[in-house]
Amino acid sequence: MSEEKLMSKKKPAFPINKKLDGYLERYNRKIEIPIFYDDLLRFSGSVVVYDNEGNDTLWVRVYYSDFDRAEIDMSLKKVYSILHSDGSTRILDYLNIDAVDFCTFGNSKPFRIKVRNILNDNYTHFYIKKTDASRVYGLELEHMLSPYNLNFLLYKDTLIEEHIAGIPGDVFIKDILPKCSKSEQAQLAKEFVKFNERCMIRLLGDMRSYNYVIVPVHDFDHVVYRIRAIDFDQQCFEGKFKVYLPQFFKENFKMVDLVGQRLQQYSVDQYKIEERSIVAKRIISSGNRIKRLINCVKMDKISLPENVERLKTELHDFTMDVEFKKCKNMGQILATALDFVKRNYQDVSMKQIIEKKF
Repeated sequence: MSEEKLMSKKKPAFPINKKLDGYLERYNRKIEIPIFYDDLLRFSGSVVVYDNEGNDTLWVRVYYSDFDRAEIDMSLKKVYSILHSDGSTRILDYLNIDAVDFCTFGNSKPFRIKVRNILNDNYTHFYIKKTDASRVYGLELEHMLSPYNLNFLLYKDTLIEEHIAGIPGDVFIKDILPKCSKSEQAQLAKEFVKFNERCMIRLLGDMRSYNYVIVPVHDFDHVVYRIRAIDFDQQCFEGKFKVYLPQFFKENFKMVDLVGQRLQQYSVDQYKIEERSIVAKRIISSGNRIKRLINCVKMDKISLPENVERLKTELHDFTMDVEFKKCKNMGQILATALDFVKRNYQDVSMKQIIEKKF
């Protein structure tokens, strides 16, 4: 299936409604920051950023007038302090803004900020984007339902996200995967099955290879690979169910082939069950927080009516759960999907889960 047929051409940004705004304030995601996304658009010019092999990265390095640069640099240092520290000004003298990069590719058009500690040359990045409700839901769901915590802040129309470190999936597949041993390939295949399942359960779409990173973790005498999503723009938007399964994107076909080569079908089924069980446990342990988030999304509009109709029909056909037929919006579909997983974990035997496939 071609990418054009699988994905919509353009996803609109959705505003933060009053209920979601209250949720973000309750859980300290909403905080006043000294600079807005639009302030960074005042750059005077830009130059293309190339990778080490001379390829265009689709990022441009922007520069500002001397007057604007001094103000912007100080504001960005303060944002770093708020995001990663206690928000005080005592560390600002030891920080330098090495680069402000802008990406015109994709929906979010983010700015990437490189911050360096001048005492030891350690550096990190963070991102400034336009606020989008579906992205915020995606970040919160990742924080609660994945193995990884996420740090982000929101103020009015500006979203600040911490950098997620790792090797871009497309780079890993091209340059590193061919060098992996058979045992490493088997472990990667296992991780991709779990990642595929996790995205499907919480309806995170568009996990093409450049929208996730692969993180090598050294464990005693071997390396364990983890897969982390880095783009949450397509949370609960598309109507095609296949968009929520990374296995159907052509950019991931080598990972799919790896699963077929290194894992037996029983192992694939077992890893799916493991991931569903872990997600179900996280749903239960998240308690009131995830209940409040689901109440927000059930009352929100984060997709188009035609997408809602298509997805609830395809999910009904896949699970045979009539509750999907009753859904009126994407939030209700998400709530039904998470409830389905939780009910299966609590009430259905392992054999029945395999037969249901979800």
